[in-house]
Amino acid sequence: MADDSSSTFQAGQTGLIVRIPEAESAVRAWRERLDPSARAGVPAHVTVLFPFLDESRVDPLVSSALADVLGSHQAFDLRFERCGRLPEVLYLVPEPDTQLRQLTEAIADRWPEAPPYGGKFTEIVPHLTIAQGQDDAVLEEIEADLVGSLPFTSHVSSVELMVYDGTKWHEQASFKLGE
Repeated sequence: MADDSSSTFQAGQTGLIVRIPEAESAVRAWRERLDPSARAGVPAHVTVLFPFLDESRVDPLVSSALADVLGSHQAFDLRFERCGRLPEVLYLVPEPDTQLRQLTEAIADRWPEAPPYGGKFTEIVPHLTIAQGQDDAVLEEIEADLVGSLPFTSHVSSVELMVYDGTKWHEQASFKLGE
């Protein structure tokens, strides 16, 4: 979820993700070794918004508003055909990414106090992180290993609210997208 080490996760942090279970067999071993969010319990996913509101602020009114915002967006399919890179990060590229960007923008518009990536980056780049903090040689090895697992598709019909309890991330709620 976050592009930092798990030591930067704080109890009570929340994030909104779409699970990509079809990616697990290809990326689980790499993520467990090289992605702090995987070691902290986050499944293969594309982040919709992180960080979201502190857990103490996610009350029934916020949950209802999330259900309304997310329910107004249609379910969609994603295709993963290739890897992409950010500095020291390897990820799977979701295509098309328009619906993911729209989900992020809709939630950030509704809760401007929770900008994507905490306001650290201006561009929204939907991605499924596989490894981070690695040099190019390691990223090239992983990318070569993944070639045989691509492409695959995933149907996105919900967005999950994840909460960090100080040790692990847990799903607190799931919000259905429109059909």
